[in-house]
Parts: sequence; structure tokens; C-alpha cells
Amino acid sequence: MATKKKPAKKAAKKPAAKKPAAKKPAKKAAKKPAAKKPAKKKSARKPNAAFMKALTPSADLAAVVGNKPLARTEAVKKIWAHIKANKLQDSKNRRMINNDAKLKPIFGGKAQVSMFDVAKALAKHLK
Repeated sequence: MATKKKPAKKAAKKPAAKKPAAKKPAKKAAKKPAAKKPAKKKSARKPNAAFMKALTPSADLAAVVGNKPLARTEAVKKIWAHIKANKLQDSKNRRMINNDAKLKPIFGGKAQVSMFDVAKALAKHLK
């Protein structure tokens, strides 16, 4: 017996349904903070005593910063004031310092040093 095959029905095109967006978790209710204590007033930061200790500069360093005892931080400031006043920073590489006659003995006779070597060299000249 021959059976007739029924023609396949074409599926009706439906507009593409949008995928549901991923659900975001609901935000938790923010807890109200307990009564806050009054904020403490910020006091000025206290400097470390080791940095503020007055040290005597060597004769070579005294030619630049003076011969009075001064803190390590003040010595660094005065060295930088000398460098900037005499325009000793290298024009192409600003990290390098071109030493003049006063700075050469401090930096071991080198003609040029890195700015990161300033504090290191001062340690040898402050007692």
C-alpha cells in the first residue's frame, strides 16, 4: 500500500524575541550607621626625630650649605637651591645634575650624578 506523505508545514516566522536581560541582584538595604563619634582634629604631622636632628656638615658641604649644624632635610633643600640657582640640572635629562666646583667634592669628584644620589652623598658629609 502506498501511503501518501503529507507535505511538511512551513513554520510561521515569528519576530525574534529579545533575550531577557540578566537580572541584577537587588541592592541590600543600607544599614544606618550608629551615632558617629565626633571626628578628631587632625594634628600636624610630627617629623621623625632622626631627620630633624642637627648635624654638622663637613668642610666640603659647608661651602654650599653653611657651617652651622642643620637637619638632613634642610641640607637637601639647600643643595637643591644651589643646583637650581646655578642651573646645574642637565637640559636633556633632568634627572642628572652637572656638578660645579663646589659640588664635585661632595659627589666624589664626579662631573655628573643622578638626582637620586644627592641624599646618599650627603650621608657621608653630615656627622
